[in-house]
Amino acid sequence: MEHVTTPSWAMFAYLISGVLFILALRGLSSPATSRAGNRYGMIGMVIAVATTLVTHDIAGLPEIIGALAIGGGIGFVIARRIAMTAMPQLVAAFHSLVGLAAVLVGWAAYLNPNAFDIATGGVLFIREHYYGVVGGVIKSQSCIEMGLGIAIGAITFSGSIIAFLKLAGKMSGAPIMLPGRHVINLGTIIAILGLVGYFTMDQSLWVIGLITLLAFIIGFLLIIPIGGADMPVVVSMLNSYSGWAAAAMGFTLHNSAMIITGALVGSSGAILSYIMCKAMNRSFISVIAGGFGAAPEASGGAPKEQRPWKRGSAEDAAFLMKEAESVIIIPGYGMAVSQAQHALREMADVLKKEGVSVKYAIHPVAGRMPGHMNVLLAEANVPYDEVFELEDINSEFGQCDVAFIIGANDVVNPAAKTDKSSPIYGMPVFDVDKAKTVMFVKRSMGGVGYSGVDNDVFYMDQTMMLLADAKKMVEDIVKALAH
Repeated sequence: MEHVTTPSWAMFAYLISGVLFILALRGLSSPATSRAGNRYGMIGMVIAVATTLVTHDIAGLPEIIGALAIGGGIGFVIARRIAMTAMPQLVAAFHSLVGLAAVLVGWAAYLNPNAFDIATGGVLFIREHYYGVVGGVIKSQSCIEMGLGIAIGAITFSGSIIAFLKLAGKMSGAPIMLPGRHVINLGTIIAILGLVGYFTMDQSLWVIGLITLLAFIIGFLLIIPIGGADMPVVVSMLNSYSGWAAAAMGFTLHNSAMIITGALVGSSGAILSYIMCKAMNRSFISVIAGGFGAAPEASGGAPKEQRPWKRGSAEDAAFLMKEAESVIIIPGYGMAVSQAQHALREMADVLKKEGVSVKYAIHPVAGRMPGHMNVLLAEANVPYDEVFELEDINSEFGQCDVAFIIGANDVVNPAAKTDKSSPIYGMPVFDVDKAKTVMFVKRSMGGVGYSGVDNDVFYMDQTMMLLADAKKMVEDIVKALAH
C-alpha cells in the first residue's frame, strides 16, 4: 500500500505552531505578558489542528465538527463558571484528560494499526509477517512508542485524579503512607518497562492490557503519599508527564506538532518542578518517585511549645499600617481558602491613598499550584508592578515597617535558616523577622504548615497575631481604616 507523505507546507505550518508554543511559554513566564502568551498558544493550536485535519484522512467533516463543538462547548462553560480559587483542581482535571487521551489513542492504534497506518502516512507495522495481528506485526519501534505513551498517559490520568480529589477537598490532603511503598513503586515501574520491552516481541492483548493496568496503579501510588501542601510540585510534575505522553503519541501518529508540543510541555514542566523542589528544599528524584510527603509524618506529631504571644485586633492593625511608610503583604494558601484576595486589594488601595507603599511578596510554592497566588491577585486586579518574587523583594524586609502575612506559614519560618534538624531547613524563606512589625493572619494558634513545625515568628516581640478567618479580618481592617 502506498503511504501518504506529509507535504512540505504542512511541515512548515507545524514549525510555525511550534514557534508560537515557545512564545506562549515565554509569555506565561510573567503576569504582564500572560495574556499575549495565551493568545500565541491558542493561535498555534488552531494552526496545528487545522493542518492535521487537512493532511490526514482521520474522520468525516460532520464527525470532526461535532467533536470540536462538544469539546469546545464544555471547555467554554467550564471556563466561564470556574472560580479562580478552584483553578488548581481544574488544572489537575485537565491533566487527567490529556493522560486519558494518550491511553485511548494508543489503544486505538493497537486495535486497528492498519487504519492508523493509512491515516498518518507512517509505517506502523510490518506487512511481511503475520502472527495473528490484523495487517501484520507492529514494528518494534512503534511498540515502544505506543507502550510508553500508554504507560505515561495512564500514570498521568490516575495521578491527576488523586491530585484533583485532594485539591477539591473530596479526599484527605494528608499523606497516605503505604508500608514498603518505595519497593512497590520501583518494582511496578520496572515491571512496566519490562513489559514494554516484551511487547516488541509479543503483541498479545494481555501484554498491553497489563501495561495499562500497572500504569494506572502506579499513578495512584505515586500521588497518595504526597500531602496537600506539596501540591504545587505535584501539579507541575503531572503537567510534565502529560507532555511526555503527548510526545510519545506524536511518534506513534507520526505527527510533528504533537512531538514538538509534548516535548515543550514535558521539558518546561520538569524544569519548573526542579525549580520548585529547590524552593522547598526537596529532592527532584524523590518527587518523581512519589517519595516526598514524609516530612509531616516525621514531625507533625511533636507537641507544640507553649510560649507567650501577642494578639491584636483589626483596629490595632489598621492604626499601625496607616502610620507606616511601607507594607509588604505575603499571601498563602489561607488567603485562597477564605477567598480574601479582593478584600486584600481593597485594603491595599486604602493604604495607598494614605500614602503608604504597598508591595506583594510571592513565594514560589505558595498555594496549591505554580503561580497560584499570582492568579488570585490578578483576579483581584492587583497591579503587576506591585507583585514581586522572593529573590526580588527579600532584601527589603529590613527597611519594611509592616510585614502582613495572610495565610502563609512555612514560607516565613526562620527555622528554615537556623534549625538543621527541621524538615524545611535550607528552603528559601522570606526574612519577615527583620521587619519592624509583623502581622500574622491565621485562624488559630493550633495550625501549622505542611512541615508540622512551629513558627518562631508567632512569638517574636514585634509580631501581632490576628486570629480570624482571613477574609473577615481583612474586611474588618478595611472598615477600621475608613474611620
